[in-house]
Amino acid sequence: MIRETLNQAEERMQKVVEFFRQELATLRAGRASPALVERIRVDYYGTPTPLNQLASISVPEPRLLVIQPWDKNALGDIERALLKSELGITPNNDGNVIRLTIPQLTEERRNELIRLVRKKAEEQRVAVRNIRRDANDELKKLHHEGEITEDEYHRALEDVQKLTNRYIEQIDQLLAGKETEIREE
Repeated sequence: MIRETLNQAEERMQKVVEFFRQELATLRAGRASPALVERIRVDYYGTPTPLNQLASISVPEPRLLVIQPWDKNALGDIERALLKSELGITPNNDGNVIRLTIPQLTEERRNELIRLVRKKAEEQRVAVRNIRRDANDELKKLHHEGEITEDEYHRALEDVQKLTNRYIEQIDQLLAGKETEIREE
């Protein structure tokens, strides 16, 4: 039962870290990356469809994204979706492909992005701590019901704390990497 509780907690913590990794990939750090746009939903014949299912997204230059739809009729829909998105970049449509030029980041925008990234990291740390609390509550319940001994209970609490520390450290490493990426442009 202890192992099951620990496994569930670890699985949930892994999902939190993976979600944070995906969140960071969508933040524009002054460098072109297909992850910036692939989750944008395009209204394609009345169906919201992820952009990466409608077009190939390439990075021919460090500050340029090229989106080439497989169906030329979708160009207008893709352009509208990009304009509606929160990217803050105006798409350039030449009739065959859409080009997104990623502008150089200003110092003010860098600081704003770093604040945003730190806020998101703290949200994920809180999520991990909430998972720790849930696991501890489950262990406490098992202890009070007499299903585990006092020693097993305290060892399990230590194991939950070690898991928590490990996943918070991963979040901190992702945060540090993204901050470095934002600053180096």
